[in-house]
Amino acid sequence: MTNPLTQIAADLKPAAVDFCRRLIRVPALPGAEKGVADLYLAEMQQLGYDEAFRDDWGNVVGIIRGNRPGPTIMYNAHLDHVDPGDPAEWLGYDPYGAAVDIDEMENQDRSGTESAEVIHGRAAADVKGGGACQVYAGALLLKLREQGWDFPGTFMFTGVVLEETAEQLGMTGLIDETLPAHGLHYDGVVSCEATSLKLYLGHRGRVELQVTIEGVTSHGSAPWLGVNAVNKATAFIDRVEQAVAAQAIQDEELGRSSIALTVISCTPGALCIVPDRCQITYDRRLVPGESATSCLLQIQSIIDELSNQDPQFRAKVAVAAVPRTSYTGKTATLPNFKEPWKIAPSHPFVQAAATGLTSVGQPVKFGYWDFGTDLSVVCGRDKKPAIGYSPMQEFYCHRPIDKVRTDYMEKAIAGNAAVFLEMGRLPQKMFALK
Repeated sequence: MTNPLTQIAADLKPAAVDFCRRLIRVPALPGAEKGVADLYLAEMQQLGYDEAFRDDWGNVVGIIRGNRPGPTIMYNAHLDHVDPGDPAEWLGYDPYGAAVDIDEMENQDRSGTESAEVIHGRAAADVKGGGACQVYAGALLLKLREQGWDFPGTFMFTGVVLEETAEQLGMTGLIDETLPAHGLHYDGVVSCEATSLKLYLGHRGRVELQVTIEGVTSHGSAPWLGVNAVNKATAFIDRVEQAVAAQAIQDEELGRSSIALTVISCTPGALCIVPDRCQITYDRRLVPGESATSCLLQIQSIIDELSNQDPQFRAKVAVAAVPRTSYTGKTATLPNFKEPWKIAPSHPFVQAAATGLTSVGQPVKFGYWDFGTDLSVVCGRDKKPAIGYSPMQEFYCHRPIDKVRTDYMEKAIAGNAAVFLEMGRLPQKMFALK
């Protein structure tokens, strides 16, 4: 006998695919997400959500209430995406074209490939494919409610701005300002960041470190009269790589702490002038047991070491903090830091999700992200339970082969709804995150 959730998901699939394609056709770089926000709002209103609104930051919220009191489960997507880069690298596809065809795709475990129908385009895998499925999981719940199903709790879809900039400003504004202002709360979160239909249970943290190496300008014809900041930076860069590698911590689930030099520049950056400043940006990934402070102190110790060896070496380090402005005009500055987090497979929140997937015939597999997500605010800061579950595959994120499988989308619609129904049965005490 066909499970009613999988049958309704199959019926909803064409509309969900169409919605995903419409989302992909609208560019939504950080700070310019209005068009996509408008689409999400219009879709939720058309589907009959009990409530749908936009907050002051430009985040969107949709509410579906069950028949009885119960927990509020936030289903979360982000509205923005990274730059598509050079269109010539997209193998003939328009990054905003949302073309549909049959392609060879990685299977769920990346152990081989298989042919599948896919939607191509920027953010198909991060995260418009997943966001469309979450909205249509809400549509599935509305169908069940119309058919007389009795279920507790509140389904809350949220689409947040400015995720890709990494400061988590949209999510922070939503949780700290919007939900209290509307008399709302949340008990746990299901993120639609890419998981290949697995349940993802954590990721490393991230801190963006800015280092400035100081020198003294001189004419390029007489470099001995100055102190070349770039030359001084070379020893520093080598020492950082050595020190972080030697002191790296291995977490059994999340992997190894690491550092990557991502941006380097100098000033004045002109002909015939020895540079007096070299600016370096590091992407530092951290695991439990490390913090933004410990990462700062690690770099500061290298600065102190080199300063003691070379009186002309001068440098300073700080956590990056850049003002960000949403498309609604609100501006804030937050340090670029995400806490590492993980949740145990045995946690009741995770087990409820696993039971839900089993009920619709999906295998239960666990994983952890290589990249970071807004769930650092939820689990790392607010100490509330969260998981990832999505049809999208991490392998295709941020690349010119960005795409999402439509067969996975159908499964995700049913899976998301089944997970919600199981989580709604959890007593409040089960949501504690130790």
